[in-house]
Amino acid sequence: MTSAASPSPGRLAALASAHPRRVLVVAVALFLLAASFGAPVTGILGSSGKDFQDPASQYERANSEIEAATHQSPYDNVALLLRGPRLIATDRAQLRAVSNVAALLSAQRGFQRILYYPATPLPALLSRDGHETAVLAAFSDNDTATSALARVRSVLSGSAGRARLDGMNVLYGGYALTNKELNERTTSDLARAELLGLPFLLLLSFWFFRGLVAALLPPLVGGLAILLTFLALRVVNQFDPLSVFALNLVSGMGLGLGIDYSLFVLYRYREELAGCADAREAIARTLRTAGHTVLFSSLTVAAAMMSLLVFPLRFLYSMGIGGAIVTLCDGAVALLVLPSLLIVLGPRINALSPAWLARRAARTARATQAGGWWRIANGVVSRPAPVALIATAVLLLAATPALRVAFISPGANLLPADAESHQVETRLARNFPANAGESTDIVLRGSAPDARRLASSAAATAGPLASAAPPSYLGRGTWRITLLPHGSPFSYAQQRLLSRLRSLARPYGALVGGSSAYFADQKTAIASHIPLTLLILLPLTAAFLFLMTGSIVVPLKALVMNVLSVSVAVGLQVLIFQDGHLSGLLGFTPPGGLEESSLVLMVVLAFALATDYEVFVLARIKEAHDSGLSNRDAVALGVERTGRIVTAAALLFCVAIGALTTSELFFTKQLGLGAALAVAVDASIVRALLVPALMALMGEVNWWAPHSLKRFHQRIGLGKVLPAGADAG
Repeated sequence: MTSAASPSPGRLAALASAHPRRVLVVAVALFLLAASFGAPVTGILGSSGKDFQDPASQYERANSEIEAATHQSPYDNVALLLRGPRLIATDRAQLRAVSNVAALLSAQRGFQRILYYPATPLPALLSRDGHETAVLAAFSDNDTATSALARVRSVLSGSAGRARLDGMNVLYGGYALTNKELNERTTSDLARAELLGLPFLLLLSFWFFRGLVAALLPPLVGGLAILLTFLALRVVNQFDPLSVFALNLVSGMGLGLGIDYSLFVLYRYREELAGCADAREAIARTLRTAGHTVLFSSLTVAAAMMSLLVFPLRFLYSMGIGGAIVTLCDGAVALLVLPSLLIVLGPRINALSPAWLARRAARTARATQAGGWWRIANGVVSRPAPVALIATAVLLLAATPALRVAFISPGANLLPADAESHQVETRLARNFPANAGESTDIVLRGSAPDARRLASSAAATAGPLASAAPPSYLGRGTWRITLLPHGSPFSYAQQRLLSRLRSLARPYGALVGGSSAYFADQKTAIASHIPLTLLILLPLTAAFLFLMTGSIVVPLKALVMNVLSVSVAVGLQVLIFQDGHLSGLLGFTPPGGLEESSLVLMVVLAFALATDYEVFVLARIKEAHDSGLSNRDAVALGVERTGRIVTAAALLFCVAIGALTTSELFFTKQLGLGAALAVAVDASIVRALLVPALMALMGEVNWWAPHSLKRFHQRIGLGKVLPAGADAG
């Protein structure tokens, strides 16, 4: 390949060869800097309900109107659930205990308002059996609220506090405590995933890399990339607050892609060494071939992750920023630091490798027309039509459940069932006639007569679906009309009611917020931005694949394959998380749907990873085809050369990202298993069977492009990966 054909890998090869120790010194300095200033980001990033909401939504605008009028929190961020041995409404001692708890909350710093029985004799504050009551309070912010709850818990857990309760039990929950538990469990999940996943990764790396020294390289690549990303996220967070949930994705992707890229570079390096090249020449050839592929892969995956930046939800664009940065960092470390390390290590790369593994490594480094992958590849290209039909039928069948996907709203329901916040939310929804913690609020700026008319119309519209309270004046000409839903605010009936209420409020210029609106506006924000995401994701992916192959047929086929892989992953998620299959094994209570923002993230991530493996396979097939082999021979050789690498990379990535399945948070578990399933399906059925079968069927059509595009591709110097006549093996 001429230097123009791939200038960046060529220059990287020259730098790694000329100054390997200097490169490693800089890498160590960056590691220390990132460890010192990047690692603390785990305690800096936070989460809130706003992570899953569009700031321009009607829900957020209604909250802003309430906050502007009252100078208080627009929602009750503390919920206490008290259960007594007697009927609360008729027992003076228990009513006194409830008042004691309310007084204790009211005495805390940052207190704004409180709602409790009997001071506010709403039926919604008493359970159907009369033994439970809800105490709802608002504090100035969530941190103040959680501190207040901690003090209240401390007082009530003492002997004097227990005497105040008169035998009543207290559960603590609400919005503030939910966010605190989500933050804490996200941090602990990250540590657990790394602790559980790393030993398996090291063992598998030892097997796939054929030695202990070589097996230690991928975690070094991934670890440096993760720390560099943490440092970058800390900088970005200074200008635009990011969600703490991005850290789990960065950890899983950083380690997984670090392993992928290390595998590809190291396997090719050993191939070149087996061809009698010295270490420096082997590195130069490796970066002109495998380096070319890693470069395209990292750019394509990063571009796919950046498509998430179009979403206004902080959760999604934080994931997009974190995913794109860690992908580019992995690519940079694999293309610069890893080659320098290989040159410094020299033959010691194979140190601490048992003799039988060293012999396997030597056999793997040479192209062969024997072995399992050659038999698979030759079998597929010999009978491409039946293989393609059977594989497609299996994939379509597995994707069918995706047609009935349902969605849930993020909240305490995403915490494990033993979390107090989850228990409070569940019991409020199940045991109370109306969920006082999940109100629907109509916010109106206008006159008292307008407020009364709108309240009357809203009550008539709600009918038996909700209890309506009289309008309350908030100040600055602002009125609040509260409706308490009967049943889940996320149900189909409540969502239809929300739509009718918004139609009713529109002529008044009123805004409708609350829990039902939160769910509806989140879905709207995601759905309305999906077309733009696809408009970025699909053309960019196709463009990168065209630049790599010079064909317009291969990119279009790749897009179809990616969509098929993603559809299967969604279908499997519906079976597991929505229907509850494997819930006992995975340790979660099925909430009846998938968390929508996590599903969007999984889809984009799965699409990006499918493209990653597509690049690996296509690059080797094109390399063989450019060397003069026929289309079928090139496909067979490409699959033989990449089959074990892609399989190993996929398995290691599944362990890295699948470790998130141990999370206690539903949506993190959903993301980890969903991404692992997508990778497993794509690397096995799609890349090993369907893609080579279709390429064998299509023949030379695979490489077709209009003459003008062919000339453009040749002019920019990306026509060949190897010089004409080079050994494709």
